[in-house]
Amino acid sequence: MSSLPAASNQFPVRVLGGPTALFEYGGLRFLTDPTFDGPGDYPSAGPTLTKTEPSVAGPADLGPVDVVLLSHDEHADNLDRSGRELLADIPLTLTTPSAALRLGATGLADWESVELNRPDGGTVTVTGVPAIHGPGAREEIEPLSGPVVGFVLTGEGLPTVYVSGDNASLDAVKEIAERFPAIDTALLFAGAPRFPVLYDGGLLVLDSTQAAEAAQLLDARRVVPVHYDSWAHFTEGHDELATAFTSAGLADRLDWGHRA
Repeated sequence: MSSLPAASNQFPVRVLGGPTALFEYGGLRFLTDPTFDGPGDYPSAGPTLTKTEPSVAGPADLGPVDVVLLSHDEHADNLDRSGRELLADIPLTLTTPSAALRLGATGLADWESVELNRPDGGTVTVTGVPAIHGPGAREEIEPLSGPVVGFVLTGEGLPTVYVSGDNASLDAVKEIAERFPAIDTALLFAGAPRFPVLYDGGLLVLDSTQAAEAAQLLDARRVVPVHYDSWAHFTEGHDELATAFTSAGLADRLDWGHRA
């Protein structure tokens, strides 16, 4: 892995809890997987999910949002009731093709792209990239966990950004790294979520060690972890991520984002 200097002009990422983050890129404001409901139990496709901590901000605190990057719509820890309500006020939601049909959104298949006009001219290209929500091949996982999409954002004069979504596959990360060999910022969903009743307790999203390996595969200048707190089924958190990245010699790549 090459040694890359820390980027001095990286855009800030506001991490709001769970998988939800807000950032401005190319003059557009992007929100990932909106989850703003309070702590409690939430029925979902599969086991009931338990939220343990409130979000650090609510929809009214966000300001204008231009685009939602929604990895999938079937689980409450990625899209909850208040998140669904918020979608109606946002001009564009990008998600899986099946979720797009349910939500009236825009779907992106693997490697499919959409170009968004930047306020000051030029475009941002958002490309859908592979993600697998469980420990196995897509055809084995999607009937239970459903399809998921990740995103890569590019634009002239802009850093390349990867938003992983709920992905447990390092093979998918390798495919993405081959097509986008210069990732500047990776928003990696981690947390090692698992349920004993699903896949014999196998990982539904990357664990901390795998997140560090993904960072190496991507040769990412900066990694912003999300999806590692606020839900009971996340089995690893901040400390495990910090330890794994330190052990891999990548501690200087970690950016925990702004929580305000």
